Amino acid sequence: MKATVYHGTRDVRVETVPDPSILAPTDAIVRVTRAAICGSDLWFYRGITPWEPGERTGHEFVGVIEAIGSDVRSLKIGDAVIAPFAISDGTCEFCHLGLQTSCLHGDFWGSEKNGGQAEMVRVPYADGTLVKMSDVMAHDDAMLAHAATLSDVMGTGHHGAVTAGTKRGGTVVVIGDGAVGLCAVHSAAKLLDAEHIIAVGHNAHRLELAREFGATTILNSHDDGVAETILELTKGGSPSVVEAVGNQESLDLAVAVARPGGTLTFVGVPHNVEKPDLRGIFLKNVSLRGGLAPVRAYLEDLIAATSAKRITPGRVFDLELAINDTPKGYAAMDERRAIKVLLRPN
Repeated sequence: MKATVYHGTRDVRVETVPDPSILAPTDAIVRVTRAAICGSDLWFYRGITPWEPGERTGHEFVGVIEAIGSDVRSLKIGDAVIAPFAISDGTCEFCHLGLQTSCLHGDFWGSEKNGGQAEMVRVPYADGTLVKMSDVMAHDDAMLAHAATLSDVMGTGHHGAVTAGTKRGGTVVVIGDGAVGLCAVHSAAKLLDAEHIIAVGHNAHRLELAREFGATTILNSHDDGVAETILELTKGGSPSVVEAVGNQESLDLAVAVARPGGTLTFVGVPHNVEKPDLRGIFLKNVSLRGGLAPVRAYLEDLIAATSAKRITPGRVFDLELAINDTPKGYAAMDERRAIKVLLRPN
C-alpha cells in the first residue's frame, strides 16, 4: 500500500510499504476512504516538534473495515467508520469518564509505523476506538468530507466551545481562524446556540468562512487595539473564550479578553508559550480549561448533527488531493495557501 512517511523538516514522502495485518484479536484493518492533513502536523513538518525519520504521518481518517480480529464484537467487515485521533480501549476508568485521550492502554496514530495518511490502517482496540457512520453519511460520497472533520478538528472545536461554558444566548470569543477555530465557531453557533460569537484571526478568507459558520463579529488580530475592541463589544470581557492557536500572543489575548469569573479554554496545541499570564488569570478569577480533546466522547452526537445537516464542517477543506500528492498538501498548508487538505484514495 501507499503511506506517507516523515524524512525531515519539510520532507514527507509517499512510499510503498507493507500492508497492515491483524496483530491482536482486538484489531481491525480499515481501508481509508478519506484522510486529512491537520494544522498540528505542521509542527513536525516545520521541524519545531522533534520527529524521527521513518515515522508515519496522519491522525485523521475515515474508511471501511476490511478485516477484524477474533475479539471484535461491535463491528463487522464492510462497516463505514470514523477513527478519532486517539486510540482508546473503551473499558478503562478514563474511557468511562469520557476522557479517552487519557486511556490507560491508548495510543496515537503514527506509532508502530501506523499513520492515517495511507491507503490502509491497523486500528488497535477497534471496539473502543472506531465509531460507525450513520447510513446517510456512509452512502453519500459528499458527506465523507464532513465525516473526516469528526476525526479531530470538529470534535476539538466542539470541545473548546463546550469546555468554555458556551451557553444558549450567550457570548463567546474564538481566537484562531484555522480549522479548529472555525469549527469552534460552528459548534457555538449551530450546536450550543450562542447569540454573540466573536471570531478573531488574520486571514480575510478564513474570517469570512467564520462568518458563514455563524460568527456575528469578525476581527483581525493584527489590528491595533483588538483587545480593547473586544472588551468594549462585550462590556468588560467575554464569559467564554476559546484559544485555538497555541502560541504566546493568542493566549495573552485570550486572558486579556476573558470576563472576570469567566472560562478560558485552550485547545490549540501549545508551542512557544513561555509564560502564561497566570497573574492575570488569578486576578480575574478566570477558570482555565481545555486541553487535548476526547473526540471519541463527542462522536455519536456529532455524527447525528452532521447527518441531520445541522453542521457542515467539511467546508473547512479548501484543497482536495490524492494520497499520492500528500506532500503537496503539506506545502500548501505550510505556505498558507490552504486552510485544510482533504486526501482521497489514489
